[in-house]
Amino acid sequence: MTHEKYATCIEACYQCAAACDHCATSCLNEDDVKMMARCIALDVDCADICRMAAAFMARNSEYAAAICSLCADICQACGDECAKHGASHCQACARACHRCAEECRKMATA
Repeated sequence: MTHEKYATCIEACYQCAAACDHCATSCLNEDDVKMMARCIALDVDCADICRMAAAFMARNSEYAAAICSLCADICQACGDECAKHGASHCQACARACHRCAEECRKMATA
């Protein structure tokens, strides 16, 4: 099937979305939630675009590369923000986001 050529990127997108969902929920339980506002907002945006990118790749949409390019930008921003926070959920999210950004860049330029 055509979508199999995107398998690595699709998997990275789903892993990133799950990490972002977990991070956003965990940030809501932090003592200073207001300090985590940007992190939470980017987590939500990132999770949504990752799921959308995976869906576009799965159906081999002609717009998959454009969506993945945008996804890479959002993942990079989210990963950079999460990396600023010491919480383990933020650090795990940063790693997932940066990996997804890398995979999406590869896909978008292939």
